[in-house]
Order: sequence, then structure tokens, then C-alpha cells
Amino acid sequence: MTDVTHALHLTVQHPHPGLAIATIGGDVDMQTAPTLRSGALEIIQQGHPRLVLDLAQVGFCDSAGLSAIIGIWHAAQEAGGSLSLAAVPDRLMRMLSMTGVDSLLPVHATATDVTDSPPASAER
Repeated sequence: MTDVTHALHLTVQHPHPGLAIATIGGDVDMQTAPTLRSGALEIIQQGHPRLVLDLAQVGFCDSAGLSAIIGIWHAAQEAGGSLSLAAVPDRLMRMLSMTGVDSLLPVHATATDVTDSPPASAER
């Protein structure tokens, strides 16, 4: 059985103007998803519309976490930016694939893969 903790840690780096990498640590569930969403929305509102969620330290993510990720993606789009995911755990990747969300969000092996690539042009 998976031990679910209700602590979520968010660490932010700004490697390029307009780009933020948010490293998420802990479990993303019904208790912590609102923290993830509000933290990410604050990053976007602070002028970093290109957001990468580094999920390497996420142990568990449920449907509330998936909903938060989709909400963050919508907010980034509305701000003229984008949302990418990095180091997605296998279990969450299966959920993204089953729901079709993987076709909306770029998924990278590591956050470094995103920072080494040129900024995506606005697709509208």
C-alpha cells in the first residue's frame, strides 16, 4: 500500500526570462492539489507564463492532482504561455495517457531538457 503524505513542497527556479521550473515534492492529492494549483498560478501571475512542473519527487498523484495540472495548463495558456511536465512518474504517465492529457502537454525526461530547448512559439 502507498503511504500518502499531505505535505507538498514547491521550489521555483527561473532559468530564463518568462520561464519558471517548479519542482514538486510530495504527494499530489485531494489535500495538496489546491496548494499546487495556487502556487503555480502565482508563478504565472508573477510574469512567468512558461511553466515546467518537475515531478521527479512526486510519489503519488490522484485525479485531484490531474485536475490541478489541467487547471494550471489553462491558466498558462490564458497568460500566453505554456505548461510542460518533466520527470513524470510512471503511474501518473499512465493516467495522462489514459485521459489523453499527454497529447496536450509536452512531457520531457528532465527539466533540463526543457531549459536546453528554445522557447516554444505561440501556437494559436
